[in-house]
Amino acid sequence: MALPLTDDFRTVVLENRPLIDVRAPVEFAGGAFPGAVNLPLMNDEERHLIGIRYKEAGNAAAVVLGKELIDGKPRAERTEAWKRFVEAHPDAYLYCFRGGQRSEIAQEWLAEAGITIPRLKGGYKAFRRYLMERSEAIAQEIPTLIIGGRTGSGKTLLLPKIKGSIDLEGLAKHRGSSFGRTLTGQPTQIGFENALAYRLIQEEAAGEARFVIEHEGRNIGRLYIPKEVYEGFMGGKMVLLETPMAERVDTIHTEYVEEAIALYREHFGEQGVALWYEDALQGLERIQRRLGSQRYHQLRSLLQDAYALHLSEQDSSGYKPWIEALLRYYYDPMYDYQLEKSDIPIVFSGDREAVAAYFERH
Repeated sequence: MALPLTDDFRTVVLENRPLIDVRAPVEFAGGAFPGAVNLPLMNDEERHLIGIRYKEAGNAAAVVLGKELIDGKPRAERTEAWKRFVEAHPDAYLYCFRGGQRSEIAQEWLAEAGITIPRLKGGYKAFRRYLMERSEAIAQEIPTLIIGGRTGSGKTLLLPKIKGSIDLEGLAKHRGSSFGRTLTGQPTQIGFENALAYRLIQEEAAGEARFVIEHEGRNIGRLYIPKEVYEGFMGGKMVLLETPMAERVDTIHTEYVEEAIALYREHFGEQGVALWYEDALQGLERIQRRLGSQRYHQLRSLLQDAYALHLSEQDSSGYKPWIEALLRYYYDPMYDYQLEKSDIPIVFSGDREAVAAYFERH
């Protein structure tokens, strides 16, 4: 009996199908799909040895070695792991790199254990190609409204409240600035691209007439938005969110100081405050050249004074003068320059309530 094979990748995305990735861990670590779990047919060492045999003696010899390496106990353990996953996720699919021997073997072993599971035709490579092609096409076809505004204006807070929004910083797990590192780290470039493609395909299928994104550079931390997708996004129109300085300082203080320090404490205990401070100093060092020596030392002094107050009085409000200086002397001039250079048409500007109302109408 022929075992099921599918290339209905759209359904995989729209239904968020669980996926068994039978590639080796080193392959999986390079990037995978949302909802995929790595339950490999071969571990990294086995894959390495089989690769050597393939180069030296060809495919048939490599297959023989593969059977020797994973027959018996490894086969039983790996089949049992796949079986447990399918029993917990009966709608799962499986794949290997090209949809060839590895996924065929896994599928056959499961069939022998009484479980039928479809595998992806063409495997990881074909599914990945589908995601990249569809995300590029969708970004070009569906218009974009872009939320602009100076740092701290509340764009990130507003975005989740808007229907059809795409949180690029959330997908990239980075807040998009020199101080935007998260403790969980960023995904791989491939993982980010795959997750973004899923989001675009799902929003298109939901019938969204337009996307809403934040005004971003192409890079978000160490990741970057694929060129064709970014160009599609930037072909949209801009809505400017205008927020008073005091409110922007409060927003940044809450997110980048109070909430960030709480996370550092959660991860590192009492050392958390000191580690957050070291990261803040490093963030300042990263922009030293653009600040200039005099301004850099002024801002560093403000940060040091705020940290000393924080330790002695358990009062984090001292960081606010540092934040305001960062905004006035670094972020605002940079954003104003970028906005002046931008050829994205501005169709509306206003405070948070006015901008939210605009998005409800458009």
